[in-house]
Amino acid sequence: MTFKAEYIWIDGTEPTAKLRSKTRVLADGAELPIWGFDGSSTNQADGHSSDRVLKPVFTCPDPIRGGDNVLVLCEVLNPDMTPHSSNTRAPLTEVAERFADQESWFGIEQEYTFFKEGRPLGFPLGGFPAPQGGYYCGVGADEVFGREVVEKHLDRCLEAGLAISGINAEVMPGQWEFQVGPAGPVEVSDHMWVARWLLYRTAEEFDIAATLDAKPVKGDWNGAGAHTNFSTKAMREGFDPIITACEALGEGDKPLEHVRNYGHGIEDRLTGHHETAPWNKYSYGVSDRGASVRIPWQVEVEKKGYIEDRRPNANVDPYVVTRLIVDTCCSALEKAGQV
Repeated sequence: MTFKAEYIWIDGTEPTAKLRSKTRVLADGAELPIWGFDGSSTNQADGHSSDRVLKPVFTCPDPIRGGDNVLVLCEVLNPDMTPHSSNTRAPLTEVAERFADQESWFGIEQEYTFFKEGRPLGFPLGGFPAPQGGYYCGVGADEVFGREVVEKHLDRCLEAGLAISGINAEVMPGQWEFQVGPAGPVEVSDHMWVARWLLYRTAEEFDIAATLDAKPVKGDWNGAGAHTNFSTKAMREGFDPIITACEALGEGDKPLEHVRNYGHGIEDRLTGHHETAPWNKYSYGVSDRGASVRIPWQVEVEKKGYIEDRRPNANVDPYVVTRLIVDTCCSALEKAGQV
């Protein structure tokens, strides 16, 4: 007897990497081997030396094929077994291990937009729908588009055992969000990449495309983000570490370093309008969705909890955003003796 293993990896496409996958048939009971692929077709190698290596790092049940079949998320390595330059998981693992004693948790809110026949789902041919306002968490066929895809995606994420914690319709027609977490930096990132793959595969069955474009429709429409919620053990126990983390994210060249790595097209989305702060101005505040970093109101009341970095784009690499936040905030907390 055999089972199917769908090997999934992140390619080297710039400015935003794509997901790739292919199937391997294995004998029942077989361990998942390393595998290879043609890196010249994924922007990860030149044609004269194109072999690249897939190293399994996270496995879960395959909710599409069912049975004993599995999804296998992989890191990309060079033939000498060193991490490929496009492999952003490897540097995250190093940072996560360095600050493991601070017990970082993340929850990432993944917004995305459905497209069909070249326009957002729910947009009429050659025109625009009613202005945004009633679509957010909406109900009814005149305000909600693509729910059947969203519900199927949620079910599949749950069947796969991913740490998905919710869904909701977003501000623009055809725009939705799912949340992954709370989980550690590596786990939340692995689960997010697999959840994205399941989103694309599920939408494919409905002849619909899902995009993580940061500003899928120009003009007076919300962009798409990946608001990133973060805490450490100290933050979950006291308020001073929360302020330290907020201050650290705004110190020196940190705001620009983070924004530069928070996804392509961030200047189009972080304009100071549509519930965003300007990309080049850092701020934080309680219950302020126009700030770069928001402290939820209940966190201020309870004097403990988490913060929400509202700057990451929908197309951000979760390995990169979690690495930057852990490195910046945990270093500051360590320096302040708040661990």
